[in-house]
Amino acid sequence: MLLLRRRSALCFALAFLAGSLLPAFATEMSFPFGSELVLDAQPLPGSKRVPMVEIEASGDASFYLWCASARGSANVAGDTISIVPTTALPSQCTADQISRDADLLAQLSQVTGWHRQGDEVDFVGATTLRFRLMTN
Repeated sequence: MLLLRRRSALCFALAFLAGSLLPAFATEMSFPFGSELVLDAQPLPGSKRVPMVEIEASGDASFYLWCASARGSANVAGDTISIVPTTALPSQCTADQISRDADLLAQLSQVTGWHRQGDEVDFVGATTLRFRLMTN
């Protein structure tokens, strides 16, 4: 009888521990809506800016590119994602910066999937773009 009580207590403790860890694991693997995602890249020479993306649960998306910014929408379902930039905001960018921004928006438009590991979120498409969650 004592052995049965110990096993029951152990099962209860394991079930409690698993129940408390599952929400944290699910949060770490879910899409980080409302978070700033910074492109895993170095700033361009002469600049401190690195592109960022922010996607809300409502589907609204903001893109802060190498120079300019844009708005659009994103649809996240499971491990799939579609991104549609729609509105470029006015900026005073050079032709080279405009070209880099257009290339990045084109790459984001071709994204079809995503996966997350900790603070890293990869957007997968014709090119894989790695972003990091801002955690400061």
